[in-house]
Amino acid sequence: MRGGHPWVYDASITSTSHDGEVGDLAVVFDADRNFVAIGLWDPMSPIRIRILHRGRPATIDDAFWHDKLDAALGIRRPLAESGTTTGYRCVHGENDGLPGLVIDRYDDTYVVKIYSGAWLAHLDAVVGALDALVHPAAVVLRRSRRVGIGGEDGTALFGTVPDEPVLFMENGLMLEADVVHGQKTGHFLDQRDNRALVGSMSSGARVLDVFSCTGGFSVHAAAGGATSVTSVDQSTGALATAKHNMALNRDRAEVRACEHDSVAGDAFDVMATMARRGRHFDVVVVDPPSFASRASSVPVARRSYGRLTTQALALLEPGGLLVQASCSSRVSADDFVDTVFMAARAAGHHLSVVARTGHPLDHPVGFAEGAYLKALFARLAP
Repeated sequence: MRGGHPWVYDASITSTSHDGEVGDLAVVFDADRNFVAIGLWDPMSPIRIRILHRGRPATIDDAFWHDKLDAALGIRRPLAESGTTTGYRCVHGENDGLPGLVIDRYDDTYVVKIYSGAWLAHLDAVVGALDALVHPAAVVLRRSRRVGIGGEDGTALFGTVPDEPVLFMENGLMLEADVVHGQKTGHFLDQRDNRALVGSMSSGARVLDVFSCTGGFSVHAAAGGATSVTSVDQSTGALATAKHNMALNRDRAEVRACEHDSVAGDAFDVMATMARRGRHFDVVVVDPPSFASRASSVPVARRSYGRLTTQALALLEPGGLLVQASCSSRVSADDFVDTVFMAARAAGHHLSVVARTGHPLDHPVGFAEGAYLKALFARLAP
């Protein structure tokens, strides 16, 4: 804790003064009864305490929440002032000193997502601070499945719940987010910079976007001058949103000129079918969900990444660009890149690194387990 780690597990606690309720403030002392930290108590979770403050004793009041949010928003000021992006993460949980709490902005609608029931008792104070700082039109609550009763998912904490998807800008492009029913908070905001980079490298290219979800990479590739984009996802609903996101940007000549189609199905099966049919692309983007939800899953995750690499390279033209990402925190960036290169060599291919990327500005990393996102941009040798 003194080193900045935000979690205290139940097995680490030697004694408590009394039984606490979910959301109570827990004051942590060391074995010599020296003050260490203050956190949120959650007896329903193996992460028993989520640390809010460490060092010297402090009062957790409205001013505390205001200062915490103000500091987090200050980090995102370049995005807020960009004029081209109105969708970004305002609070990144543990990494902004508010463990278990995420706040995402979609234009003037904000989404608060909680990963611990301990936050329910403090939502009024957090939303009050948010209102004072950014004056939102609406604040929507989303809950992790791990959160028990209370604070129903998709309800309004402030204003009214949007009755249709919310429009926002990402790198100057228009996109929509279903903040009530969509995955996470409605959009995967962490890939914004990687999507822009793909767009800058897609001019004149045939692009395959695998695990496309709502088409963030697809739209950026089209806006970047791709001649065609194929979006692949298992969710027909996500593909419908991808199609709509493409239509939202048809005021751009590049998007109008781009041929966009979509394929619904399992990514591994779809890529295998494309390979049998002799399909080839100049850019292949592979952005799968996390394959390693627990430590024991890491070997399986690495095999899955390797298999995806092999299948993607079978579809990639010589000299083409492979963009492969991982959001598994338990697979390190070096292990991920090693896995991709080993799979390429085993398939008789040589890759050269164009770029390795990590977390964007609005997804800072404040502790080791907070580093989850990594992406590799690599060229397939002719």
